[in-house]
Amino acid sequence: MTQASTVHVHPPKVEYFDIAAQTNTDPKGFVRPVEVYREEPWGLYMGRHSDHRSFHYLESWVVPELSLRASKLHYNPGIDQWQDVYVDVGEFTRDSPTLWRSVDHYLDLLVRTGRDVRLVDIDELLVAHADGLLDTAQSQAAIEHATAAVDGIAANGYSIERWLATRGMTLTWR
Repeated sequence: MTQASTVHVHPPKVEYFDIAAQTNTDPKGFVRPVEVYREEPWGLYMGRHSDHRSFHYLESWVVPELSLRASKLHYNPGIDQWQDVYVDVGEFTRDSPTLWRSVDHYLDLLVRTGRDVRLVDIDELLVAHADGLLDTAQSQAAIEHATAAVDGIAANGYSIERWLATRGMTLTWR
């Protein structure tokens, strides 16, 4: 049995950002109130409190053009964090003037600003493709978007903020 075949893979996670209702529906269907939504021509910012055991606040920038979602998790005291910014690779669309949808394509980037960036969950993407959860075009796009982001982040001092600023996208955080 190969290493990849032991990985359990879920269907792609789908999440909704409802600006009109000021809610965020997570992949398990839990609807959470959103404190702040801010739209830019190139993306959507969300800030909300969290009831997660490890972190109490979540900030995310959804950037459809680059197929990325950059998030900062504000961790609870005593919780170690490896990364400063967690980046999901996926498909991000605006379904209506006030509703955005996210479909996760398994690959993630862990950014330690000024230090490094790590591409993770490659095994999940490969199993998802083998199991027919993502087709070849989606899998290839995920790899291309992830590696372009790794290159851009690395070329800009391991800063996603600096990289996106070179593309006219200014990330601001709480």
